[in-house]
Amino acid sequence: MIACTTSEQPAAPSTQSKQDIQSSEAGKNLFKQHCAACHPDGGNVIKPEKTLHKEALAAHSIKTPEDIIGKMRNPGPGMSMFDTTTIPDNQAQEIAEYILKTF
Repeated sequence: MIACTTSEQPAAPSTQSKQDIQSSEAGKNLFKQHCAACHPDGGNVIKPEKTLHKEALAAHSIKTPEDIIGKMRNPGPGMSMFDTTTIPDNQAQEIAEYILKTF
């Protein structure tokens, strides 16, 4: 009797992957709580030309999570300001990463 065997085992999901998934879910929930009313599906109900889609963000030199957090902390006219009391830095980071990954 000849049997085919392999010494390779499927890789278990990494801890990093689980953390990324949890962070992404947290970012999504925080976005829904703080941002989705004015930015449904990444749009913009106040200024339709300033969406959260990659092309629109890039056109306004917003390319990193830090850029998005900067806008949250010091927004332009028409956008609510979200200080660290309202949205702590770690939550702002999760929202920013969610925006960049999603839209």
